[in-house]
Amino acid sequence: MSAAAAEWLPSAAVTASGRPVLSAGEVERNLLPLVDLEPEENPRLAPLRGCLLALTSHRLVFLHEPSRSARALPLATVIHAYPPHRRHSHNPLRSLFSSSSSSSSSSSHHHRIRLQISLPPARSEVVAIVVTCKADVDVFFGRLLEAIRATAWEVAPAAAPASGAPVAEGAAPAEEDIAIRMPVVGVSGILRMEQEAWENAGQNLQDAFQDLNALMSKAKEMMQLAEKMRLKLLTNSSAQLNSNDEEMGSKQDMQDWLLSVGIVSPVTKETAGALYHQQLSLQLADFVRIPLEKAGGMIALVDVYCLFNRARGTELISPEDLLQACSLWEKVDVPVMLRKFDSGVKVIQTKTHSDEEVFARISSLAQKPDALQKGISPSDAAFTLGIAPALAKEHLLNAENNGLLCRDVSPDGFRFFINLFNEIDPQNIYSQKTHGLYHAWISIAS
Repeated sequence: MSAAAAEWLPSAAVTASGRPVLSAGEVERNLLPLVDLEPEENPRLAPLRGCLLALTSHRLVFLHEPSRSARALPLATVIHAYPPHRRHSHNPLRSLFSSSSSSSSSSSHHHRIRLQISLPPARSEVVAIVVTCKADVDVFFGRLLEAIRATAWEVAPAAAPASGAPVAEGAAPAEEDIAIRMPVVGVSGILRMEQEAWENAGQNLQDAFQDLNALMSKAKEMMQLAEKMRLKLLTNSSAQLNSNDEEMGSKQDMQDWLLSVGIVSPVTKETAGALYHQQLSLQLADFVRIPLEKAGGMIALVDVYCLFNRARGTELISPEDLLQACSLWEKVDVPVMLRKFDSGVKVIQTKTHSDEEVFARISSLAQKPDALQKGISPSDAAFTLGIAPALAKEHLLNAENNGLLCRDVSPDGFRFFINLFNEIDPQNIYSQKTHGLYHAWISIAS
C-alpha cells in the first residue's frame, strides 16, 4: 500500500531522487527500512506498509520508495512513546485466526513501538511502528525520545536581516524581530540593538563549538548567521566603492566561502546504518543537479568528490564510498549517471546530456578559418565549451573516435583538425571541389 493511501497523515515532499525534503533547521537523525505503521484501536485509519522510516528533528517521515510518495507524522503530535517490544498481542482475533507457525515466526523478528498521538480536531489515537527488518530498534527509540524532548520545531525563527535590508511587502515580521523591537531612541538605541545582535551571534558561536551535540542543535542558527553575514558583506561591498582592491578581494573571498555553506543534514553511517550507501547515492544525485547545470551537463568525478566533501563539512566520505554511491545509480531512477571514457577518465553526467550537441559545437569551432589552418587545442575547446581542459580533451578524443576530427601530435601537444577525408569522393579521389569544406581549407592553406 502506497504512502498516498494514508489520508489521515499529512503528505511530505520528496526530492527528485526520492529522499525526504527537509525544512529549514530540520536534521535527519535515523533511518529504518521495511517499516509498517498500523492503527492499534481505530480500523478506519489506513495502515502504511513497507516504508522507509526517516526520523528527523521535527517529524517521522514514512517514505514509500516504489511510488516515491511520503507521509509525515509531526513529533509535536506525539503525546507518549512506549518502549519497543516483540509481542503481537494487540489483536487477539488476528492471532486466533492466523496460523500458529506464521505468527510465531513473525513475532520473533518484529518489534513494535506504540505511539499515542493527537489528531485534529481533538482526538487521541494509538498507532504502532512495526519494524520488520533486522535493525537496532533500541537505538532508534532512544533517538526518537531525544528528538521529542528537544522540541526543535518550537525554536523561534531567526531575526530579520540587518537593519536597512528590504522586507517583502505584506510579510509578517519574525518573532525575534518583534521581541527586540523595544523603544529605540536615537543613535544609542541603534547601537544597543547592534550590540545585542552581535552578542547573541557570539554566544551562538561559543555554544556551537562546545561539543558535537551542541553543534548539531545549533546547525540552524549557524546557517542563518552565515546568511546574515553574507547579506551584510553584499551591502557593504555595494556601498563602499572607494575601498582598496585588497579589502575588496578579502570581502569577495569571505562572500564565496559563505555562499558554499553546504548540506545541513548529510547522510552518515551513524544515522543511516545499513542504508548508508543507498541513501548516500540518493543525496549525491540531488546534490550534483545544480553543479551539473552550471557545467553543461558533465563534471569530472574528482571535481564532484571535492565539491561534495566541501558541502558535507566535517562528515567527509572516502573515494571508495563515492564510487560505490555512484555505482548504485544503475539500480534506481535518478537523472544522473557515471560514465567512463576510453582513456579511463570517469565523469558524472546527466542522462539527458547529448554528445551530438557537444560534437556540433566542436565542429563549428574546428571549421573557423584559423582552426582550419592551425587546428584546435584542448584549451581552445575548453574555452568554447566552458569546461576544464582535461575534460575538453576527452570530448575531442571522443569526436575523433566518431570520425569528426583528425589528430596531429607534435612536441607542442595535441591539435585537432576537422576531418577532410569525409569530403573526398571515393570514385574520384583526385578531383578538387570548388565548394564546401575542402575548398575552404584549400583556399586558406594556399
